[in-house]
Amino acid sequence: MAITDTPRINALRSAPLNAWIALSEDETKVVATGATYEEAAAQSERVGVPNPVIIKTPPRWLAFSV
Repeated sequence: MAITDTPRINALRSAPLNAWIALSEDETKVVATGATYEEAAAQSERVGVPNPVIIKTPPRWLAFSV
């Protein structure tokens, strides 16, 4: 597996841009999204992922971003 083709990288590529996203605890899936941190956290709780990794995606991905 190339470093640019990891489950985490693939999850980030599938995420909406300029949004808060909640990743599964192993960082392989986007489990929730929101316009705010609080929305992503609440949605993650609703889908049964109480300890997500929450990050803000950039407006666009740059080659060195991911």
